[in-house]
Amino acid sequence: MALQLTRPIAFIDLETTGTNLGSDRIVEIAIVKIHPDGTKLVKRKLINPEIPIPAGATDIHGITDEMIKDAPTFRQVANEIKQFIENCDLGGYNSNRFDIPLLMEEFLRVPLEVDMKGRKMVDAQKIFHMMEQRTLSAAYKFYCNKSLEDAHSAEADATATWEILEAQLDKYPQIGKTVDAIVKFTGEDSIVDFARRFLMENGKEVFNFGKHKGKPVEEVLKSEPQYYDWMMKGDFPLHTKQKLTEILNRTLLKKH
Repeated sequence: MALQLTRPIAFIDLETTGTNLGSDRIVEIAIVKIHPDGTKLVKRKLINPEIPIPAGATDIHGITDEMIKDAPTFRQVANEIKQFIENCDLGGYNSNRFDIPLLMEEFLRVPLEVDMKGRKMVDAQKIFHMMEQRTLSAAYKFYCNKSLEDAHSAEADATATWEILEAQLDKYPQIGKTVDAIVKFTGEDSIVDFARRFLMENGKEVFNFGKHKGKPVEEVLKSEPQYYDWMMKGDFPLHTKQKLTEILNRTLLKKH
């Protein structure tokens, strides 16, 4: 195994009702957990999203309202999923921008606290786009010389992602073979919130969007406190609002 692990890594793939982190829901989750000794464990579940699945989403993943009508809700399986990924680093394909943020949104809705401190997030798509710029199926063909059967089956996609990452580490030795090295190579170590509304620069959170882009969040909250209220009332993901509140509370404590 090319990937050198000091603790398990869980490759996550979601099928969903859509791509909006704030409003869409999970309809299928598959997690392929790889232990440092190479042992593989798989957990796959259909999830009742409690909202209708749009036809456009069904066209992509093939999951219909009928198929999930008797499936558990995310609230019912949240603790089981939390325990399965406990003490794991996380991986996937476009997972840092979509799968992991949406999964964390679902946990926050329960609400169920999932401690992300110290966890590394490895996104094989980021390496692929930096090196080759292709799709998941093309990546599987390019790196593994295999055709991706059952594309948009969550388990097939998650397993393929793990195999792609293994092949990437063999092909690009300059990346390194540890999770820390991969995260540093892909530049994913500066993320504050999963939606990337904030980034870390020189040890401070800065805005990554809008009129305050590049400005320290603390400074903006001090000079324009109404900006906090605007964001909290806006259509931002719960995790973004959670991080914004943490920064505000820290800023207020500094005043005392």
